[in-house]
Amino acid sequence: MARAEQESLADRLARYPVERYPVQHATTQFHLGSALLHAGDTAAALEALTVARQVFAAAGMGLETAKATIMLGVGLRTAGRLEEATEAFTTAGDVLAVLDQPGEQAAAAYNLGLVLQDRGDLDGAHAAWSRARDLFLVAGYPAQAGAAARDHGGSLLTRGDVAAAVPLLEEAVALAERAGDDAGIAAAANVLGLAHLAAHDPSSAVAALRRGLAFAPRSVRSADHAMIKANLALAYEQAGDSARARLAALQASAVAGAAPPVRAQAHEVLSRLPGRPSEDLLAVLDEEDPEQWVAVVREEVLRATELPAAERRTLVGGFLDGVLARPHSSYALAQTLLAVALELPPRPYTLLIESVVAACAGRSDEEADRLRAVLGSALARFAMPQWQRLAASLNAAAEASGQPATWR
Repeated sequence: MARAEQESLADRLARYPVERYPVQHATTQFHLGSALLHAGDTAAALEALTVARQVFAAAGMGLETAKATIMLGVGLRTAGRLEEATEAFTTAGDVLAVLDQPGEQAAAAYNLGLVLQDRGDLDGAHAAWSRARDLFLVAGYPAQAGAAARDHGGSLLTRGDVAAAVPLLEEAVALAERAGDDAGIAAAANVLGLAHLAAHDPSSAVAALRRGLAFAPRSVRSADHAMIKANLALAYEQAGDSARARLAALQASAVAGAAPPVRAQAHEVLSRLPGRPSEDLLAVLDEEDPEQWVAVVREEVLRATELPAAERRTLVGGFLDGVLARPHSSYALAQTLLAVALELPPRPYTLLIESVVAACAGRSDEEADRLRAVLGSALARFAMPQWQRLAASLNAAAEASGQPATWR
């Protein structure tokens, strides 16, 4: 918790002594405890939340007492005091049922499911999550209902009950979509993909995981993106699509925010399926709908711009070798690469352009001329401002590297 916020809440407590302003004091203790818990100061949070619950109870404020009890239960679970946490969530849920507060009652049931899972009581956890899902829906909270369905389905999957897990996880995705909860869609689709993998249905797994990736952008939710991408590599591997599996694994391991287990999983796939990235990219494009080429190339270009210069130039050079080897699609492939370049921020854009120019060097005159002609024709397919920008960048990079500035 920020020091300023902590001091502000402490000042407020001083202004509201419990003997004179019990309700204001309890409310401030509740907010202080919640903030301390969020900041990781569990011991201090438990003290504040215990006071809040006691003072609310003494004032006869049943709803506020129950809310404080839920938050206290969260703190107790964080502290590893699972039996006390179970009692807190159960007590709060009973009170909230009498008060006809389905949203708060659902929160108590959801947290009860978490602590029962921690205690190894999976049947109890599943019953609690089922109740939480129903109550969240009654209260009009589809995102929270989706989270309950996701945790329920994920727990069933972990236990090996795949058939029961899949419909719950499909419901979790649907509820997250209904709520417009992008993070929830990504999380639920990821677990659904794993369930389909466990059921040896790689086609459905790929569909679910690609759905999840669409809601976990690399630039926004990098850790989630890497995790889903690594799972997608497994799905492609199970489907026998080695090229896509290798690309997905490479891209997962290249994400800066990837967790160590995600990197390890990606590296395991790569160890089982050695190959060359540029050849894999072209093999995928050979089978992919041209309308999807930009999306496919974008993912690999983002990885390439973070590689060391030599590796990046090798990757781009290999791609351009493939462009020349495919006369029926060479112009469209070159245009795709340049279209992706135009999407990039300034520094990655410059790195990619320099790599394209470098890929023209060291070739025979005939091959270099052919490559420049293909790229030049691709340039002409863009609107004038984009064409001029690309041509100027290519010429500048060529001049800087001692090559002819022949891009028009």
